[in-house]
Parts: sequence; structure tokens; C-alpha cells
Amino acid sequence: MSIPFWCVLIAAVLIYVAKLPVAKAMNAEAGGYDNHNPRAQQARLTGLGARAHAAHLNSIEIFPLFVAGVLMAHTTQVFGWWVDLLAILFVITRVLYLVLYWRDVPTLRSLVWIVGLACCLLLMLSPAL
Repeated sequence: MSIPFWCVLIAAVLIYVAKLPVAKAMNAEAGGYDNHNPRAQQARLTGLGARAHAAHLNSIEIFPLFVAGVLMAHTTQVFGWWVDLLAILFVITRVLYLVLYWRDVPTLRSLVWIVGLACCLLLMLSPAL
């Protein structure tokens, strides 16, 4: 399996890693984790729980762009260090993004998000470069 495909797998797992602090925050509330209506409970979260939920949702939102970029590069047979670097950098930005969101560092988090988005777009453009 290629490096970009491994990065797709890691990015998919990170979606669920991002959910762990959400579940922990939900479980810490009075009455514990509301498995009957978890989305309503998530909407009421504050602080770290709310930020973790937002980070989780953002992980879901960005994932299709990354997958599309990797697949566009792969199906057009664009291989090499540039595609590998972009895929690895995307995963690194996602890990940093989660940590920065959880720790409430908004400006740096947004900059890291932009770098991750740029990785996705450059992967999509790689067949043209």
C-alpha cells in the first residue's frame, strides 16, 4: 500500500480519535452518556466537550477532500515524493489541528487548518502540475 493510502487510513482513524474527548465529556455530564439522544447532548456541551465536538465534525468535513486528492493523484498515476509529502503533511496538520482545538488555540489552529486544506487542493491539482 502506498504512503498516501496509509495516510487515508490514518486520517479515517483520526475522525474517531477526535470523538474520544466528546464521548468523555458526555459521560462526565449528570446522567452520563445519553445513548438515546446523543446529538442533543452533544449540542449542549460547553468548553472542551464543545471544542472536541467541533473538531470531530471538522475531521469528517475535510476527509472527503483529502480522499479525493489522493485518488485524483493515484488514478492519474501521479506518484513520488511530492504526493507522499502532501499526504503526510495533511495527517500531521490534522493531528496538530485536533490538539490545538482541544487546547483552545484558535489562531494557530486556523493556520494549521489552512495548510491541511492546501494539501488537499494541491493533491487535487497534482495531475496538472
